[in-house]
Amino acid sequence: MRILLLASAFNSLTQRVFTELVDRGHAVAVELALVTEPGGGPAEAVRRHGPDLVVAPMLTSVLPPEAWSAVPCLIVHPGPPGDRGPSSLDRALTDGVREWGVTVLQAEAELDAGPVWASAAFPVPPGVGKSELYRGELADAAVGAVLEAVGRFAAGEGPRGAAAWPGTGWRPVLRQEGRRIDWERDPTEAVLRRLRAADSRPGVLDAFCGGEWYLHGGHPEDGLRGRPGELLATRDGAVCRATVDGAVWIPELRARRRPQSPPTWRLPATLALGERLPADVPEVPAPLWPAPEAEVSEGSCGGRTWSDIRYAEEGSAGFLRFGFPGGAMSTGRCRRLLAAYRFACSRPTDVLVLGPERDFFSNGIHLGVIEAAADPAAESWANIQAIDDLVEAVVTTTDRLVVAALPGNAAAGGVMAALAADEVWCRDGAVLNPHYRLMGLSGSELWTYLLPRRVGAEAARRFTESALPVSARTALAAGLVDRVLPTAPGEFAGEVARLAGRLTRSAQLSARVAEKKALRERDEALRPLARYRADELTAMRRTFFDPRAPYHALRSDFVRKARPARTPEHLARWTSAGHTASRVSDL
Repeated sequence: MRILLLASAFNSLTQRVFTELVDRGHAVAVELALVTEPGGGPAEAVRRHGPDLVVAPMLTSVLPPEAWSAVPCLIVHPGPPGDRGPSSLDRALTDGVREWGVTVLQAEAELDAGPVWASAAFPVPPGVGKSELYRGELADAAVGAVLEAVGRFAAGEGPRGAAAWPGTGWRPVLRQEGRRIDWERDPTEAVLRRLRAADSRPGVLDAFCGGEWYLHGGHPEDGLRGRPGELLATRDGAVCRATVDGAVWIPELRARRRPQSPPTWRLPATLALGERLPADVPEVPAPLWPAPEAEVSEGSCGGRTWSDIRYAEEGSAGFLRFGFPGGAMSTGRCRRLLAAYRFACSRPTDVLVLGPERDFFSNGIHLGVIEAAADPAAESWANIQAIDDLVEAVVTTTDRLVVAALPGNAAAGGVMAALAADEVWCRDGAVLNPHYRLMGLSGSELWTYLLPRRVGAEAARRFTESALPVSARTALAAGLVDRVLPTAPGEFAGEVARLAGRLTRSAQLSARVAEKKALRERDEALRPLARYRADELTAMRRTFFDPRAPYHALRSDFVRKARPARTPEHLARWTSAGHTASRVSDL
């Protein structure tokens, strides 16, 4: 079928639905819902594309009747049957539900009240924030429901209906007054629920350190204590604030935007605070290794405290786990991760696994930190050098096997960084964007060596020029990844640990390590890594330090979430199976 995706943004769920439908042989085009006036925007897109069906994976505006009356439009609502309103997932997490649902319903005049074509329930794991849940359990459920609905439509069947969940109904938008944290009264668990329900957007508005900030993300702290609301410590860009019965780590802040002022964006908390951060707030390092349970006591920073980089071992397998908000790897994060990687390589292991337990692997350099820098060109240059140092360290590790484990999405330099490993394992459901073009960059991270080595020169060109996302299964078929694990988001880390343990016991392990070392020596003799890196960085430096380069405007629009004037051409064209090859010829 010809399926048109209407969305407010080409976000993670829209990309996931896009790749799943393309993989199943449908022709898919995307239009951004930018205009809602009668006869324009979505209505005009439906008329122009002439699809068999419209699917809206993520809409923040109401579809006009001219759109949904012309062709059936299926809306993905992030709530169970009977739930209605724009803050469904936010309210569910604020209320502390353990199970939630997603519904695919037909657009009609009454919001979220049309006939139900499909629905699915999913668990809400404790401690998981909204954005992580949205890209994980919710996305898995939504894809299943969309595929069921599309299958019913293709078979000529109608909506199947579904009973409303108990207690559901219309609930209005959750505004800041309903999200407010009372630091003098709210226990840690309530504080964390509010933070996690708004971790990506809109954040929780609060006032401290002489300013107003939106708080993004929250993690418990088991040791540090203080006066409720007090800043207790900083760690790797995050701040720790005391609650009535404990403390929480807040990784990111966004300054409240004033009238007539430019948009603000999320930044590491200490960077956002800048000179407002009190000088007497200590920087408290986290242990790289988990401390034994007996060492965790009140007033300490033991093994259960939050940290964005951790190392652990199981037998002769080492696990370097990291998790950065939005998958963004700033200069500082790259340098800390490189130091941790070097430590991991000093350990007597046979297999080293890199990657978080859940969610993003990496999306490359931190465009938000770069945009906030006094000299964005210089910070861009420092950031790309730092991530290149990390990638080079992985490529030149020849005394053990290195596995990149991707539980979630990766893009741009994050994809290329994963390819530095000997094997790439990917959760079924992850979406990969192996390209730089949409940010006006030629790319680095040794991609000109790593990507063609895996998929060949022609396929490398197609991936980077088409600028389209690919599913984990398509990546596997192309040789971009080596293994796809069909697990739920919360089961991925355990399955990776099991497979890594099996790899350490493989009779071929020593031979594989020796073969790897010989191949690296052969490749180095043919063309040194330093040549690849120098050539890539020459082009990147030229872009970074040219004020007229499109990169600077594209970066600014990206971090400020500027709405495009029109749908990008590469999305608006029809895409079908084998699209990477067919679309490049159209560029």
